[in-house]
Amino acid sequence: MRTSLGPVQLAASAAWTLSGNDIGTMITAAPRLYPHMWSWDTAFISIGLAHLSAERAAQELRTLLSAQWRNGMIPHIVFSEGAGYFPGPERWGAAELNPDAPNAPRTSGICQPPVHAIALRRIVDIARSQGERATAYELLKFAWPRLYRWHEWLVRHRDPLGTGMLAIVHGWESGMDNSPRWDLPYAEVFPGPDLPPYVRLDRGLVAHADAERPSDTEYDRYLWLVEEMRKVRYEPDAVVRTSSFLVGDVFVTALFALASEVLATLGEESEQPPWQIRQLRGWARRSRAAVAASQDPETGLARDRDLRGDRWLSTSTIAGFAPLLCGGLPVDAQKAQLATLCGPDWAGHPALFAAIPPSVSPNDPGFRPREYWRGPVWPVIAWLFGWAFEQHGWLAESTHLRAECLRLAADGSFAEYYHPLTGEPLGSRQQSWTATVVLDWLHTA
Repeated sequence: MRTSLGPVQLAASAAWTLSGNDIGTMITAAPRLYPHMWSWDTAFISIGLAHLSAERAAQELRTLLSAQWRNGMIPHIVFSEGAGYFPGPERWGAAELNPDAPNAPRTSGICQPPVHAIALRRIVDIARSQGERATAYELLKFAWPRLYRWHEWLVRHRDPLGTGMLAIVHGWESGMDNSPRWDLPYAEVFPGPDLPPYVRLDRGLVAHADAERPSDTEYDRYLWLVEEMRKVRYEPDAVVRTSSFLVGDVFVTALFALASEVLATLGEESEQPPWQIRQLRGWARRSRAAVAASQDPETGLARDRDLRGDRWLSTSTIAGFAPLLCGGLPVDAQKAQLATLCGPDWAGHPALFAAIPPSVSPNDPGFRPREYWRGPVWPVIAWLFGWAFEQHGWLAESTHLRAECLRLAADGSFAEYYHPLTGEPLGSRQQSWTATVVLDWLHTA
């Protein structure tokens, strides 16, 4: 029987989860499966932390930004001293191969979605509401120029066509590792005979690994892409030129547009250089237009662009609703897309445990309700949409989504993701970013 904690118990359990995952130098993503710091996880983690301690939240963001590469990239993993995760720092070899990578802490050689300005916005607002204006000021002073350089790096090195559509060179950079969005471009990745042998550690840490985790074939491709990057020493432009996988990611692009606007507003509040603020708004406009231009005229959903195969990728996933994050569509098209998201193919599907959009529609023939990004519900993605809805003034939709997410998470497992039809917790348990978005929902309910 599924338990259901009350708001006070749920908040206490979320705070306990964060405390249990805190190793002093960082809050790890999860206690067993993910014993390090992940870039976009940390952004969400810092948001929930702010409700417990604005200074501790600020420190978590500082820890991540202190591992920023000298060229501006924020790496997708910052490694702790602990072991138990593959691929670890030795497999990446970032510091040994690229002088821009820090020697300590060790990092991976790729990035993740640019949600950090959104986290900075939330921490600053929460700190100010708690009377911690000095904490907010000091964090802005430290973080803003580093986040500007991060956005500048993305524009300089991940917009190969100059259209505003940001490209990724690995499915891991999307945060949606094995999403069906990447099936076609991954099919063109052919691991060479010199792929070094490896032993996966994740499959022994998940109860139903065959059903919930990516396959070994997928992992061969993931690691081959890392080998390709190692061969060009993680030089960003060389990676874009040579990677077998190069896809214009509409979801990452939408988040970049949204975060650039947020960062520009924070820059105005903290008297940052006006020319940099103008640049951020210009980057946001261009990327917003690229997201809108990707809309499929048949389905109304936004599409990724396979830059190696020169084709649109029209898979039906949650990423198709990217315009609802950043705006840019005509009003009628925007209303139609919101109605689709809330309708019977997605969040309004009658078989769902809670009215939350899953990663793939239950009506899609490729829907796999237990497998990672091929069907499960991810609370952090729901948080992003709910936060964006609130910014757009769609308060009824935001409030309803928050209530449904709290109902899903009321079992207190703080799972990485959930079975959309039964509410069963899947993947890793006591996941930090799930606990923190629950804390944020509870404090804004």
